[in-house]
Amino acid sequence: MTPEDTSLYAQLGGFDMILAVTHRWHALCLADPLAGHPFEHGVHPHHSERLAAYLAQALGGPPLYTAGFGDETAVQRLHACNGEHVELDEACLALFDRALAEAGAPEPAARRVSAYFRAATEAQRQWASGDAEVPDGLPFRYA
Repeated sequence: MTPEDTSLYAQLGGFDMILAVTHRWHALCLADPLAGHPFEHGVHPHHSERLAAYLAQALGGPPLYTAGFGDETAVQRLHACNGEHVELDEACLALFDRALAEAGAPEPAARRVSAYFRAATEAQRQWASGDAEVPDGLPFRYA
């Protein structure tokens, strides 16, 4: 058994499962009056695919995000300076858990991915203030 076989990425079901989760999460957020707010003003047309690439890498899969889209600093800058919004975060996190379940993500991997996504979401709050300056060279946030 290789390290890739034992990664959280593999335990979850690989890229196809991650993409199914991100597509479902995006759809659930768009349908929710609170969670839909960040998506109302437009997002990248391939947001779900980009998030899937990020999660794949974070969970021990191939380095898809950093190979094609950017680094951790770029991710944090995309989400920075929007103020603290705990209620919105909680709504989005609940829908992420629902997306994991509805996509058929296996346990206990789904719980571990949920915990990672929560920790990453909460960590982004350090850049919430309108004058936050995200530094260059942040290390990638692995699960």
